Amino acid sequence: MFAPLVILLRSQLGKREFNQLRGKAIALHSKAITAVCNWFGIDRTDRQNLIRLARDNGKRLGFLA
Repeated sequence: MFAPLVILLRSQLGKREFNQLRGKAIALHSKAITAVCNWFGIDRTDRQNLIRLARDNGKRLGFLA
């Protein structure tokens, strides 16, 4: 779905800069998941499972290229 955009962005930024940006985006997403889990009282293990699920869904949906 977003794979062509990701590939284009990676080619424009360069591998190093792209990976830095990607790392920041992943960190922000993980923080958002943590905040929601804390709000609802979800424990650490379940939170880690949600983060893994988000990663796996991203791969399957083409967000990670």
